Amino acid sequence: MSWKHLDKQMQFFSTRLTSEVKLTSEMASRLATTIASDVRFLSLEQKEEIKAASPVPLSDRLDELQAFQDWMDYARTNKNKPYIIRAQVITQSYVCFVYLPESCFRILAKICANGSATKKCAQFLSNNPVRAFRNAVAHANWTYRPDFNALVYWARKGSDPNEPLERFEVKQEDLLFWQALSRCVAYAAYSNL
Repeated sequence: MSWKHLDKQMQFFSTRLTSEVKLTSEMASRLATTIASDVRFLSLEQKEEIKAASPVPLSDRLDELQAFQDWMDYARTNKNKPYIIRAQVITQSYVCFVYLPESCFRILAKICANGSATKKCAQFLSNNPVRAFRNAVAHANWTYRPDFNALVYWARKGSDPNEPLERFEVKQEDLLFWQALSRCVAYAAYSNL
């Protein structure tokens, strides 16, 4: 399978991939191809450990990602309907920041080699600030900023459950980057297991 189309999509984020995710320029320029290769060349035991971490067959998870992609494509063609956009935000937030970290990123971060693009991306998507946003989505602690240019959410800075919730914002460009990275990692990884 060729990953050139997804590689090209992710090149838009190359500066953020190198500065925030700490990828090399080469990794960032061919991200989907690099992740696919990282996963394809895992040992059979490592691949089995990834598969065993999920009670849901990975083929079913890939089917859900494809259905999600179809929904996102449909939503993009209906941008003038606020209820479609709101449903898109809810669906995107759940799939990219709750479903995929639990089903994919945590195990990839554990299994993949230190320094690999896959491990770096999986860790980025499993740690703050993405993790804090994930928790806010999972616990219904988010809303739209009045101008709709960001999402406002409340989360704890650490893991202490007694810590008070603090207010944060995630701007559209951050959300776009996070969800694009989330989908790239999941597609490239699931397609090579």
